[in-house]
Amino acid sequence: MVKRGFIFDLDGVIVDTAKYHYLAWKKLANSIGIDFTEKQNEQLKGVSRVKSLEKILAWGNKELTKDQFKELMAKKNDDYLSYIVKMDESEILTDVKKVLDFLIEHKQPIALGSASKNAVEILQKVNLYDKFDCIVDGNSVSKAKPDPEVFLIAAKCLMIDPKNAIVIEDAVAGIKAANTAKMTSIGIGDKTTLGEADYVFKDFTEIDTDFLRKLMK
Repeated sequence: MVKRGFIFDLDGVIVDTAKYHYLAWKKLANSIGIDFTEKQNEQLKGVSRVKSLEKILAWGNKELTKDQFKELMAKKNDDYLSYIVKMDESEILTDVKKVLDFLIEHKQPIALGSASKNAVEILQKVNLYDKFDCIVDGNSVSKAKPDPEVFLIAAKCLMIDPKNAIVIEDAVAGIKAANTAKMTSIGIGDKTTLGEADYVFKDFTEIDTDFLRKLMK
């Protein structure tokens, strides 16, 4: 029997921390005289903090010194963390726990593959940390999605062939990364945005056990 493995993104898949990123980035952008919209925030999903700030500066046609850039990145993270410390299990998106428990019950290896450098703290806050066999986050990688590095490291950690990995993502960059690694990609969100994924579901309520069984074969 082929050994499969499941790799979950964090933000927008397991918990909706995107809203906290948005608030923190908006505060930062506004503080340097740049307008920042929710639509622009969509373009930062799955993107590293450095690349996100570079995009915001480009939108506002602003330049910063290296020290100013570092200072703003730290400030954004502090603002973001001020929201994270208040998180609890109520932040877990609907039916995520049900899917994780089903996979665990069927002895499927599970990894996290996230750009977040706060992934461990978030999983601990929402009481899901123990459900993952491997955690690969922003502290473990040097290349951001759409580079597949994070997922390839996760597959190696789970001791599975990348082609037997199933990636669950909500961002275009993440879907591209999974596809580049020749993994099965499942998009969570809008079908038109995530059209490159092998499968797309609005959210986890649409993922039934028959579909999971099919993936496990």
